[in-house]
Amino acid sequence: MNITFHGAAQTVTGSQHLVSVNGRKILLDCGLYQGKREESRQRNQKLPFDASSVDIMVLSHGHIDHCGNIPNLTRSGFAGKIVTTEATADLCGAMLLDSGRIQERDVEYVNRKRDRKGEPPLQPIYTEDDAKAALEHFVGVPYETPQQLLPGVMVTFYDAGHMLGSSIVALDIQDDNGKARRLVFSGDLGRPRVPILRDPVFLDEADVLIMESTYGGKTHPPIQESATDLLRVIERTAKRGGKVIIPAFAVERTQMIVYLLNEISNKGVLPDIPIYVDSPLAVDVTDIFRKHPEDFDDETMAALKKDPDGDVFGFRRLKYVRAVEDSIALNTSHEPCVIISASGMAEAGRIQHHLKHNVENPRNTVLIVGFQAPDTLGRRLVERAPIVRIFGEQYHLKAEVVELPGFSGHADHPGLLGWADAFKHRPEQVFLVHGEPEPQAKLADALRKDAGYKKVTIPAMHQSFEA
Repeated sequence: MNITFHGAAQTVTGSQHLVSVNGRKILLDCGLYQGKREESRQRNQKLPFDASSVDIMVLSHGHIDHCGNIPNLTRSGFAGKIVTTEATADLCGAMLLDSGRIQERDVEYVNRKRDRKGEPPLQPIYTEDDAKAALEHFVGVPYETPQQLLPGVMVTFYDAGHMLGSSIVALDIQDDNGKARRLVFSGDLGRPRVPILRDPVFLDEADVLIMESTYGGKTHPPIQESATDLLRVIERTAKRGGKVIIPAFAVERTQMIVYLLNEISNKGVLPDIPIYVDSPLAVDVTDIFRKHPEDFDDETMAALKKDPDGDVFGFRRLKYVRAVEDSIALNTSHEPCVIISASGMAEAGRIQHHLKHNVENPRNTVLIVGFQAPDTLGRRLVERAPIVRIFGEQYHLKAEVVELPGFSGHADHPGLLGWADAFKHRPEQVFLVHGEPEPQAKLADALRKDAGYKKVTIPAMHQSFEA
């Protein structure tokens, strides 16, 4: 078995891992790389492998950095099935179409500027039509139901607890020499005891482990502590007449924030100001969440039964915004409010318009509720750069910036170590992916010293290994 790491190697985006076994090729994830604009475009547009040579793809979950380049994969010649969980297949139906529209809109905007400079036009990474074609390849299967991928290769999905439909992928392989091997890919691991989703499943057997490492060396505060901090941010911003602008991923993070705000509202302590979810994708995704209560944990099901509105994703002061004109109107209003908008790293979508109109007002707050990759607008906000560029223009960052990492959907260091420690027989090889170098090094050191793992490797981009 050969594994080549074509993405999320010493970085947190662009997950792509190519497994070769029995003369066949299996692609684990096909995500978009997120970073500097031009570097991202070049990385994402040209796949680092021959798409037509891949026999089948397995998708861990529906975040864009794991699924977002699938339309480019199919457009480039991939003709196989894309096997994933049922909820992930539903989510990708909304997300990939939205991503295709964004690719087209972004290129139109850039090309207008290039045309004025006499520069040749760029092509989108893929289009909405490419995304529609890609969806024809999806096959959704239930959790913990083994499926044959290829001769001698079975796949089983286990709940990763990271977002709706997220999975830990187990490949049980019988190689051409009759040797049985189990490859486990953690995908992105979630956190125990957080609302909406079940806790990650613990596995006890693997020969080879590919494991995420986003928050190696870091510990998250309890989710309810973060919910209290969220309320305090809203209270003090509303008191000074400002807006709270929250860049949030349309999938998982938006639903988590809305769920907690609904909980706070039901307690009668939420300031009486309007709250908007300004993202057509988030509107669609929230409907998909409502469609899959079988993936909710027991606490969320209990909350759903006793909620006064019968909806844990909706309450009186909350409005979901789909129409463009309604989104624009939010920027002309000067009344205190909360605006939750995509994208989570502020690299595309309506959030950029809200930031453009609000970052120069010291009454406002930009609330960061998720990981921000290097070279993204979100990271520059977290670092409190005095000047930020939005749509090519410079803006002075005068708004308050608050970071609440406790909302992360990723397991922290104790969570990652605890999950790895559950394997009764330590995997022979562990590969750490989806993390920046410092957190990866801290997790690798803990796996060796505290969990007894002998061989822990941090692969470089495009590096291959025999396993």
